Formats: sequence, structure tokens, C-alpha cells
Amino acid sequence: MIRAGRPDAALAPLVPNADGSPENALAPVELGDPDILGQVDNAVRGSGRILVGVGRGPLPASAVPLLAVLDCTLLEGTAPPDADPRTADPRTYVPVADADTATERLSQSVRSGPLAALTLAGLLRMTDRLPVAEGLAAEPAAYSTPLAGPEFAAWRTDRPRRPVPPADQPVLVHHDGGLLRLELDRPERHNAFSAALRDGLVEAMEIARPDDTVTVTVTDAELAGRGPSFCSGGDLDEFGTASDPATAHILRLRQSAGAAVGRCRDRERARLHGACTGAGIEVPAFAARVTAHPDAFFQLPELAMGLIPGAGPTVGVTRRIGRRRAASPALTGHRLSAVATRDWRPVDHLADHR
Repeated sequence: MIRAGRPDAALAPLVPNADGSPENALAPVELGDPDILGQVDNAVRGSGRILVGVGRGPLPASAVPLLAVLDCTLLEGTAPPDADPRTADPRTYVPVADADTATERLSQSVRSGPLAALTLAGLLRMTDRLPVAEGLAAEPAAYSTPLAGPEFAAWRTDRPRRPVPPADQPVLVHHDGGLLRLELDRPERHNAFSAALRDGLVEAMEIARPDDTVTVTVTDAELAGRGPSFCSGGDLDEFGTASDPATAHILRLRQSAGAAVGRCRDRERARLHGACTGAGIEVPAFAARVTAHPDAFFQLPELAMGLIPGAGPTVGVTRRIGRRRAASPALTGHRLSAVATRDWRPVDHLADHR
């Protein structure tokens, strides 16, 4: 089992494997030694590895500033009390039952896809500092990098594509008075986020976009999904079908469902249930108000495919729960229930009705 080391161990250079991929992409950092932490804070800022803080109980005062430069922190036990002036922002750490087990799970996931993991960590650091529009422009370029890499190629080889059933109208549009209601309508595929569904959603959202050329009055817009799930994420049988990474980048930049929802954020609300995987949480995160049924669960599984999340999560999800909390499920692919993560606020409300 991998264990956290001294903070200065995180400064070790990346070591390549025989195939050129990094062997030690992740660096767990023990946060319990106050004498060391202050000395290495500035040096750690220049590390090229994925830095994961590991703490057990209340953090020493010298550890709190370091949380701002770590990619993720796993904090075992009870979080520091709010009355403690040394308390870190809760969005900067992930509470865990056992720090060593959580660190090992994170490490195993990163070892299975180090190239994608490093790309994701670098993107999260960048988009955390960028305005929404610039962040949404940076994400497609980063997504396209591992799309051309060996990790995704291996995943695609192991999963031959199947024909994608056509959908005449994957997004149903209802306009009643000032309410625009959009329903994802591929229930037999758990509303998998196909190119047709994405394009249909982007087109439908234009109705709600403030524009003098649009004569339809929309005061509120609601996004929901038909069937057992809101959205099970990208349609796996379409992954990697773009002719080349550059074309994939431009297509994602032009047809961004997250950006389309974000442009109408103030009037947009989303209702989630069942599987909210990949794009199923990445896109609705841009809405001003998100309600989830207690059966809803969230998952960012792209790293296991040799990819990074690419429907806006490094901008939308991170602004809801913080980039360091978002890094944990994005790097592990671990499923999170709406009920268990209510304190994280990935959604605004839980409701028993769909």
C-alpha cells in the first residue's frame, strides 16, 4: 500500500516507464509535520506531479496555506471546527474514513492512466484561475490531447464500437408561456450523451438565450431526462470517432452544451435522477438551480477510458464544489450519491418527486 511521505518528497522529478509514461505521477504528501511544511511550500508550487495531501485530524497551522497549492487533500476523521481560525476552506479537502485506503485507491487509478491524470490535474489548476469563458475554451484542447494517446487507444481496442441506434428527436422541446422545458429523450440508452443529443440540446438552448432576434419569450428554462436516468454520460460507441484531435477540439469548442446552459444560467434549472454520469453532471452543473432525486448518483469515469472529463466539469462542477473536491472523483471515477454528498453542494436541493 502506498503511504504519504515527507512534503519534500513531492519535489522528486517524474520517472518515466519503459514506454515513456510517468511512473510516479502522484505524490502523496503527509500533512502532519509542521516543521517541514513551511519549508517546502514554495518549492511544491513548482512540482509537475499530482500532489495529494494526507491529513489525520485537525491540521497544523502551517499546513493550511499548503492546501491552496495541492491538487487534492484527503483528511481523515472529523474536520477542524469552524471556530478554529486555522481551519481550511472545506472545499479544499475531502473527508475520508481511512486516509491510507483512500490514498491507495487514488494512486491505483492514477497508475492506470498517468498521462490522462496529469493532463487533468494541469487543466484543473488552469481553469481554477480562469473566467468561465476562457476555462471552457481551455478544456476542449486539453481533452483532445489524451484522445490521441495510448491510454485511450488501449481502452478503445478492448471495446469495439457497436452501431448507435438513431434518434429522431433526442431532445424534446416544450414551450408553455414563459417556461421552456427540455427533456433528454433516449431512455433506452439512459439518455447517453450522443452527438445528436448534444447538438439538439445546444440548439434548443438558443431559444432561451437573450437575443433581440429571438421572438419567443422565455423567462425560465428547465432541463430534465426521461426514463430511469437523467443522463448516463457520453455514448461510449461514439468516443474517438472524430477524424483527428484538432477537429475534435474545434467541435467541442463550438458545440459546448455546458456553455449553452451557462449562457442562460440565471433562468436555467435542472432536475436530476438516477445515473448522472460524465456529461450527466457536467452540463447541468452550469444551471443556477439544480434539484436531485435521492436516487441520483454522480460519477466522472473518463480517466478509466484514458480520457479526462470534457463537457465542462473543470469549470462548472469545480465552481460548485471546488476544484480539489472535484479532483477526487475525477481521478478515481468513484461513484457519489446525491444524499452522501449533500454537504458538498453538487446540487442545490434534494426532492422526492421527479
